[in-house]
Amino acid sequence: MKVRFGQSGLHFYSRETGLNVLLDELRLPRNLWSLAPRHVSLALTNACDLHCAFCFAPKEYASLPVDRVMAWADELDANGCLGVGLGGGEPTLYPFLVELAEYLSTRTKLAVTLTTHGLNFDHLPADKLCGHIHFARVSMDGVGETYEKLREQPFTTLCECLRVISLRFRFGVNYLVNSATISDLSAAAELASGLGASEILLLPERRTRGADGVDLKTSEALRRWIDGYRGSLHICVSEPPIDGLPVCDPLPNERGLISYAHIDASGSVRRSSFHSQGVAIDSTGVVEALRRLGES
Repeated sequence: MKVRFGQSGLHFYSRETGLNVLLDELRLPRNLWSLAPRHVSLALTNACDLHCAFCFAPKEYASLPVDRVMAWADELDANGCLGVGLGGGEPTLYPFLVELAEYLSTRTKLAVTLTTHGLNFDHLPADKLCGHIHFARVSMDGVGETYEKLREQPFTTLCECLRVISLRFRFGVNYLVNSATISDLSAAAELASGLGASEILLLPERRTRGADGVDLKTSEALRRWIDGYRGSLHICVSEPPIDGLPVCDPLPNERGLISYAHIDASGSVRRSSFHSQGVAIDSTGVVEALRRLGES
């Protein structure tokens, strides 16, 4: 298990199982606190082979050099980061994805997660990544016709790829919540659970150029669904959550950049993928860029 020193105590984490153990009765001196966030997401590329109207990702082309990502990962690992999330755009279009995942899993102690639309996961890429991805997050925005209308792809293709993923990785479903998808939430959860998913991450829609964002009626329906859910999936919600949702925060003293940061495809670190302002990571490294971002 990897050990992280923080304001909340001594944190043990197993990337193979996802188990977290926090010894919060320990009060560690500030000079021992880890300098890196607990988790860092990386947009490896802005490229994507879908054109979803609700997508907030930048549309100008950018891609991270794999050697820089490896160097940043080494630095994050040495400074207490527990895991990195590989995303995009669509990370399966990143030409060095297999090479990078293998490096991260064998040369660092970081947990490696992958956020993907899942549609490129036939047996070949899944086999190459097997053993190097510790958790896969697959986007499922509605089921059947709802999904096909939003993604303009066959829902049967997603189901086939989910079966491939389920046989090789621990995985969960990322579910976009808006007025069009809320009615399919129970069916999506049942399908994901039946395939062996361990969690569902609820993503209330953000306002973008092509989407209005989640409305009040949908927010209220989501609260009711969460209150009434009795299935096996662990329910998570993206930050910042809708007001009034019952959430558990075991690390209340470790928020902001010490909790999470995002590196975009141009090589700038941001507070999240939704923030427009960031700090470019230069030769001084990612921890120094995080420090400058925190001061800005």
